[in-house]
Amino acid sequence: MAQVEPIKAFNDNYIWAICNTHSPETWVVDPGQSQPVIEFLTTQNRPLSGILITHHHWDHTDGVAELLLQFPDIPVYGPKDSKFTGITHALSPDDTLTIADITFKIVHTPGHTLDHICYVNEQLAFTGDTLFSGGCGRLFEGTAEQMWHSLQSLLKLPDSCQIYCTHEYTLANLAFAHAVEPNNKLLEKHISWCQQQRGQDLPTLPTNMGIERQINPFLRAEHETILDHLPKNFQGSTDTTWQKFANLRLWKDNF
Repeated sequence: MAQVEPIKAFNDNYIWAICNTHSPETWVVDPGQSQPVIEFLTTQNRPLSGILITHHHWDHTDGVAELLLQFPDIPVYGPKDSKFTGITHALSPDDTLTIADITFKIVHTPGHTLDHICYVNEQLAFTGDTLFSGGCGRLFEGTAEQMWHSLQSLLKLPDSCQIYCTHEYTLANLAFAHAVEPNNKLLEKHISWCQQQRGQDLPTLPTNMGIERQINPFLRAEHETILDHLPKNFQGSTDTTWQKFANLRLWKDNF
């Protein structure tokens, strides 16, 4: 068994620590900073067993070099053909990886970046900057069509699957979601819960796939009324579902 703990980094990042409950084995996901990780490990009296990387962006990788100075020879898993050169064990789509008694499938999710991968199984998923609570990542390298298909891959996960993304963007994402679907009662209820969490400086994460299916507009692009409130200046082609998604992403980029 494993327990997942959030380690706060920067202003709104979470570095997720995967802790084996039967041993000191500890892994971290996307360590953009080293010091918060070292403080966590020191407090918990745990060593660092390895690192998982979802994509090359600096706020997910800048802590790796310093952590390797403290814990030499640990593996750094990450996407094959990544711009980040610190990966020691490259992962390809559909590879499997077992750490802390958990087996993950590697899912390639281009869109935010071209190298982006997610670590998933039916119980939990580390989605980096692909899927957020109430949102999805900006399209820095990939296309809207790529991102839509990436999200479709994640939608195959069961409702109970816990989603661990890397940023506390939830309230901002839900403000946009409410503009898209102002009559979504479940969304309003979830916003209220998230406001309570943040008011106590508590994470809104993990979310789960069941909630996201109901409140995340980027997973709901196929719904007939999803573009009813789309401003005219963001209206483009809607011939396919991924084009509807593209309209939503453009609106969010300018929200």
